[in-house]
Amino acid sequence: MTAAPPPLAAAPHASRAVVAQGASATGMRWAALADAGQVVALLAGMEPERTTPEARNFPALIRDADPWRREQAQNGIADLAGVMEPGMAALLAVNARGADSRPAAMALWREFVAARGAILSLLPATGSLGPRRPA
Repeated sequence: MTAAPPPLAAAPHASRAVVAQGASATGMRWAALADAGQVVALLAGMEPERTTPEARNFPALIRDADPWRREQAQNGIADLAGVMEPGMAALLAVNARGADSRPAAMALWREFVAARGAILSLLPATGSLGPRRPA
């Protein structure tokens, strides 16, 4: 006889696994970029900004957009990740050495905000901040 697997609540990281199964790759990457942006803001000496409904709901909103908008958003997210990954690594290395990372962090923050704004501009102007749901 084999023992039954433990319930999900008992397994460590189970809730993250369930969330990850239902999340899109775009949504997970978007969330990771938002987290990285908050770290950059802190390294720049700024207060973390509040997430806007557009930014929070972006993965669901872009999923319902025209295919060309989705493709451009995915490309923009990949490009932003390509800037943020080495930028974050450099900032963390500078910070670990005890040097002042604020000027470089501020430059990366400005790049992040500009790119995020361009990606968010791909959302269709619907006036709705939530995903469309069938009736």
